[in-house]
Formats: sequence, structure tokens, C-alpha cells
Amino acid sequence: MSPRPVRTSPAHPELLLMLGSGLSVALIVIIVAVLLIREHASTLEAAKRSTTNIAQLINADVLRNVELYDLALNGLITATQREDLSQVAANIQHLVQFDLSTAAPFKGEVLLLDADGKVIADSSTLRPTPRNFANRDYFQVHAKDANAGLFISRPFKIHCDCDQVWRMAFSRRVSGPKGEFVGVAVATMRLAYFDQLFNTLTIGNGSSVNLLNNNGILLAQQPLLERDMIDKDLSDRPNFKRILRDGSGSFQAISAISGKERLYTFTNVGALPLIVVVALSSEDVFAPWRRAALLTSGATGVLCAGLLWLTWLLRRELRRRRRAERVLSELAATDALTGLANRRVLDERLRLEWDRAQRSTEPLTVLMIDVDHFKAFNDRHGHHGGDDALRSVAQVIGSNIRRPADLAARYGGEEFAVVLPVTDAKGAWVIAEHIRSAIEYMPKVSGDDQPITVSIGMSTWDKRSRQSLEALLLSADQALYEAKHTGRNRIVDASVL
Repeated sequence: MSPRPVRTSPAHPELLLMLGSGLSVALIVIIVAVLLIREHASTLEAAKRSTTNIAQLINADVLRNVELYDLALNGLITATQREDLSQVAANIQHLVQFDLSTAAPFKGEVLLLDADGKVIADSSTLRPTPRNFANRDYFQVHAKDANAGLFISRPFKIHCDCDQVWRMAFSRRVSGPKGEFVGVAVATMRLAYFDQLFNTLTIGNGSSVNLLNNNGILLAQQPLLERDMIDKDLSDRPNFKRILRDGSGSFQAISAISGKERLYTFTNVGALPLIVVVALSSEDVFAPWRRAALLTSGATGVLCAGLLWLTWLLRRELRRRRRAERVLSELAATDALTGLANRRVLDERLRLEWDRAQRSTEPLTVLMIDVDHFKAFNDRHGHHGGDDALRSVAQVIGSNIRRPADLAARYGGEEFAVVLPVTDAKGAWVIAEHIRSAIEYMPKVSGDDQPITVSIGMSTWDKRSRQSLEALLLSADQALYEAKHTGRNRIVDASVL
């Protein structure tokens, strides 16, 4: 049989290469993914900080201006309750009542209403125009509740030719000496104040700044996401319910108006029933991150594809080299003429099987085979015919060696050797006879009546034997010599000599 090449490494280099390349690509992808996830989280946190700063800025400005309006109302109420004020001139009385209201920005009207809702004092004129506001929410709430405190109304419009802008009112109850209801002090503010305040902030396209009261009524929005948004009731919206429940903070949710995801940051305006909501478009927030992620992912993809391509090229080169090494190994271990193992492989296998037999105490048999009268055959048919005959003999020998551990080799010239591990003399004799008879009955060479035959000498080592490997080979060679000198075309066992 042809010799089997010995593996030089327990691990397949191609498998190790693919595994290493795959792990490298997976590690690169994981690292990039983790970095992108961390960058996404950092972008979200930066947006939250930015919107929190905007909300706090609006909070402080609105709170300061509401305090100015409240100060104007308290000044009006205090002046109204002074008994000596009725004794001074009307212009002085008007100046004292509305002195503090001049500091309020975007001020509309500051009015004093009696218990029936009639205007009895107006900041804009010494003689107030007869009007009645008993049906307004800012009047009715104080008429019903003595502890209403500062009340902030819903937005409303003044329906006159000169003024069609949105306003909202701040009001306080005016009580008599015994706590009875005697009227309401009210100050109106133009909602243009919020437009101006919100316009100073840069929040990006698709985003908005909103001011709502605790009942979900939208007081101001910049920019307006829909027409007629001012004074719209948003109390049934899930996002508002969450804002009202949490009080302050941030969260991401789908906008009921635009249907797109937004980052909502919200806070209460001091102790007032007002809520500032900054809603940033998630698309705008993460646009820089998406561009960076696309660039990074593309570069990573190219890098991983390049690495896999190089791995494939190296794998192909390794396969080529392994095939070349296998061919060289087979050439180095194989006799070029017969295809059987050469003398070097025979010596190595003999030593290996000898050591194994010493450990296991199993028998080991060696056959020495020589082609009979080969010199005369070579003279008759030439070297080419002789080479063909040796190849045919080698093929027969190899076909009778079926076990993986058995080895057939060319010993030299027309001589062959067979190593039969774990085979006693009886079993080896059967194999030797198959070889001898098969060669004898090979087709004769054209023009030659004499068949090709072989002589075989065999020697067996078993646990009872004390001979060395060299002695085993020598006894097999002696048995072969005996077979050739006692008639040829026969088998001689060294144990009978």
C-alpha cells in the first residue's frame, strides 16, 4: 500500500485561519457597535441637557414676568383698599392704583372689576369704558372661591377692530373688610411675549417650544405645528398625561400631531399652574449621529470585507501550498517506479511498529519478497519490460495489503518488504501465499512462456521472542535466501530454519 503522510499539526491551519478571521471581524463589528451605541446615548444625553437648559431659561423668564404682573395686581388691590385714596384727585388716584403695572412687559389692560363684573378702573384711561366681564373665567373663579389666589386664564382674543391678538389674563380676588367678595383685579398680557421669547431660542426644524397650563390648555407654541393650536385642549393626549404625572424630566415618544418621534423635556414654572415643554425632533437630534454612524459603518464594512477577502486569498494560497506539500511528501515517501513506500518510510514504519509491539506484546511479522530470475527477465525484455514487471508485482503486493497499519515497500532493486503489525506467523503465511500465487498467475509477458514468480521469506516476533529488530530483519532475509536456494516461487518461515 502507498504510505500515508504524517500530519505535522493537530489543528487544520485553514480552519484556524477562518476561525481567527471570523473572530476578528466579529470583534471589530462588536467594538464598532458598542461605540455607536455609546455615541447614540451621549447624543441623547447632550440633547437632554440642551433642552433642559432651554426649559429652565424659559421657566425663569416666565416666572419673573408673572411675578411682575402679580406685583401689579397686588399694588392695585392695596391701593383700592386705602380709605384716603378717594380724597385725592382722580389722576393721582389713577397713578397710585396702576403705578406698579408699568413694569409688566407686553401689558394689555389692567382692570379693577366690582362684584358684578363691571369695570371701575382702567390702566389705560381715567374714565373707564363701561364694560362687564362677569362671564369670564378669571372673574367667576374668584367669585366662587375665596382662596383661588393668582389665577391664570385661558387664552382669549379681544374682538375689536384695533386689536385681534391673543391674550391671557392674570387675576386676584379683591375682598372687603369682612372677607366678602367685592371684585377682581385683572391684568392681561399679549401672547406675543411668548413668541418673542421663544424666537430667541434655536431648537431646529421640526421642533417646538410649548407653554401649557395644568389643565392641558396650550397657551403658546413656537413655531405653530397646526393652525388654531392656541387655546387647544391637549389634556387627553398620552404625552400630556405623562408630563402632568412626572412633573419634570425627559422622555421620547411619538407626537400625536406630527406622528414623528420627539424628545420631550418639561418642567413646571415655579409653583404656578404652568408647564414648559421643549419638544425636539428625534430626526434632528440624531442626524449628526446617523451621518457618523453611516460613515463608520461603511468604513467598518469595507475593512471587514477587505479582511475576509485577504483571508480568502490566504486560504487559497494555503490550500495550494498544502497540496504542493502533500505532493512533495508523497514523492518523498513513495518509490517513483512502483508507487509503494520507499526505503526511508519502511525504516521509519518498522521502528514505529517495533516499539508499539514491544509495548503491546502483540506479534509483528516482516515479509521479504524477491522477484525470481529478474536479471534474466530484464535481459530478455529490456529495462522497460523489467520496469513494467516490477510495477505489476508491486500492484499485486499492494492489493493484498488491506489493513491501514500494514505497509508494503520497495526494499531495493527487485526486492520488496511487507510489514504486518499484530499478525502472527499463521496469518502472515496466508497473506504471503496470496501474494505468491497472485503473482504466479499474472498474465505472461507477450513472447515469454516463463511466468513471473517471487520467493518470500518471513520472520515473526512475539512476546516469547528475545530477538531485536535487526535480528528480525536478518532472519527474514535469511528465510528469503533459503527460499531462493531451495527452488524459488515459495515461502520460507524463518522459525523452521
